[in-house]
Amino acid sequence: MTEQPSSVANQNNPPTLLDGIMTTRALRRLSTTPIPEDVLWEILAAGQQGPSGGNIQPWQFLVVRDEATRRGLGEIYSRTYARYEKAMLAVAPPQRPENEASWQRTLAASRHLAQHFGESPAIIAIAMADISMELTDEYGPLDVGTAFASAYPAVQNLILAARHHGVGTALTTVYRIEHDAVRDCLSIPKTHQVIALLPLGYPLGKFGVAKRRPVETVTHWDSWGNKRAR
Repeated sequence: MTEQPSSVANQNNPPTLLDGIMTTRALRRLSTTPIPEDVLWEILAAGQQGPSGGNIQPWQFLVVRDEATRRGLGEIYSRTYARYEKAMLAVAPPQRPENEASWQRTLAASRHLAQHFGESPAIIAIAMADISMELTDEYGPLDVGTAFASAYPAVQNLILAARHHGVGTALTTVYRIEHDAVRDCLSIPKTHQVIALLPLGYPLGKFGVAKRRPVETVTHWDSWGNKRAR
């Protein structure tokens, strides 16, 4: 993590909205170069604009810059990732030859993040009250989906705003294997769940379009199974 970042955003020429979306991928190799506080505030302000059901805005943002606290989170993340990777590899199907190189790069980057998580110059914990969105009426329960759906749009806003400023991150959740330890590390009350941790840093790699399945393979028109060529 002592390497210099490949670039710091040129704020006179930020990406357009669509370009930002298309080139925002998980970046797990991050520099230790500090992120200015005004940049962090702008990222947080963008997160605050995330939509939520009934505009309930259920999230709380906790920005971690204290070195000892970041180190504590890093130790938790390293332990939980080690358990996660072992369990995941035990059930992961073999990669197709054409995907093997990409898979190995992702695995190496994930291990790198696990080893250096606590060295990220800033980490944002996103917490929300442990609430249910379920309602009932005379016919029974009304399933309107998980309450997390009202918080993750704010998380994506944080990620995209970071991209605007040339800051890389990756949405992480494997720490939930030791969720109570994370809450204790951050003094978060047990009335709240930590739904994501975002390690922030200027990337040592590059932003770019990530490899994805062609959109037409996952798109149906008007009814299930009705596909169209793009």
